[in-house]
Amino acid sequence: MKIKIEDIKLQEIKADIEIIFIIDKNLDHKWVKDKEELKKLGFKGEVEEVAFLPEKGRLYVGAKLDHDEIRIAASKAVKALKGKEFKKAKAGVYIQNCPITNIKAFVEGAILGNYSFDKYKSKKEEKGLKEIILANEEYADKSFTLENAKKSIEEATIVAQSTNLVRDIVNTPPNEIYPKTFAKLAKELAKDEDLDIQILDEKDLEDEKMGAFLAVARASAHPPRLVHITYKPKDAKAKIAVVGKGLTYDSGGLSLKPSDYMVTMKADKSGASAALGIILAAKKLGLPVELHAILGLAENMIGGNAYKPDDVLTAKNGKTIEVRNTDAEGRLVLADCLCYAQEKVAPDYIIDMATLTGACVVALGEYTTGVMGESDELKKSMLEAAKASGELAGELPFNRYLPKLLKSNIADICNISSSRYGGAITAALFLREFIEEDKRDKWLHLDIAGPAFVEKEWGYNPYGASGAGVRMVIKWLQKEFVYNKKHP
Repeated sequence: MKIKIEDIKLQEIKADIEIIFIIDKNLDHKWVKDKEELKKLGFKGEVEEVAFLPEKGRLYVGAKLDHDEIRIAASKAVKALKGKEFKKAKAGVYIQNCPITNIKAFVEGAILGNYSFDKYKSKKEEKGLKEIILANEEYADKSFTLENAKKSIEEATIVAQSTNLVRDIVNTPPNEIYPKTFAKLAKELAKDEDLDIQILDEKDLEDEKMGAFLAVARASAHPPRLVHITYKPKDAKAKIAVVGKGLTYDSGGLSLKPSDYMVTMKADKSGASAALGIILAAKKLGLPVELHAILGLAENMIGGNAYKPDDVLTAKNGKTIEVRNTDAEGRLVLADCLCYAQEKVAPDYIIDMATLTGACVVALGEYTTGVMGESDELKKSMLEAAKASGELAGELPFNRYLPKLLKSNIADICNISSSRYGGAITAALFLREFIEEDKRDKWLHLDIAGPAFVEKEWGYNPYGASGAGVRMVIKWLQKEFVYNKKHP
């Protein structure tokens, strides 16, 4: 679906259908032409309420002048027109609350809401909107120029399409995407954007002494891969490593998951998928930061060669890890990848992303990302970026008592806590052990286990993968290094 803006008034645009948002239940707005009909339908303009008047060529959606509410309203409008004969729609831009940002929100909501994963469907839905035209009304707000509006549409389209790409990757089943094929896809996408890429196979991982990563992958017929993609613009303001957990499938290993819990485990590659989406979007947006996406790709399977509870593994930095649960495997892959990032990249900031713990879903719910780290300032900046992007995020705090729960009597650290409580935080504290002490205030851990894959629609997100983390991190990069001109 294409979205563009034309330098004419709304009533002058020819389209099959007009989309009108009813802001704060205001049915007296100049664009509302069907008060009597809406009254008969009982339409009051409540948030997410939809009234479709095909004979009038108008679709009304209740909304608020909040940027995420606009995203949701745009998504509602697009979804209401799916499977119908209307191909071209028009809509106005609302002056209040920053029209430029409203445009971005509308575009993101429409593209994200129009997403569907029908790759494996025999019959695909062909009907639906192909184009939306926004009207360039004359406003006093000096930021609302046609040039700025077009740039906003372009940026929002890049971010939304990158999010949808990540959704596609996460939704693809494990018989098609496993470490080798994921690495191949990453190579093709990196080549399309002229990005440098390095792929490490199992022998390379042995040479790098990544014993924790290799142990997780040992029982799978599909050997592991580490993918390192680099984006280096001129005059970069910072160097950032985004490290993603890419378990293309997680059976739990010998600590086998119950069968119900294995369903949806194709989503355990969401962190690596998001890291890939972020670097592709950053390149297309021309962000002034040097970015390194490091994807740890493996399958956690069972077999005679599987790693076992009671094993002691040696990570890349030399720390020994007592394994007490093979289903706590993502942190083992990330531990080695974090060591690799610090050694090879020496970044100013490190962000790791992972569907790491069910405990995070218990703590924050299935729609919210857990944000953890040492620096209050860094956590606050990511939480603010998440809010601006429309993603939900909440902080889970460290404390001095929880690290003791990771104590091992026979190794440097245990891969799970000795307590059933606070599991999302103790998982993050495990990862902290593989961050050099002078880097810890520049490190953030994002646990996306909740929002990465939800088996129902919510907001502008479909059943399945949401592309969690892409919009949040891109917004953080923009706020820190573009809008505020900040750098270390």
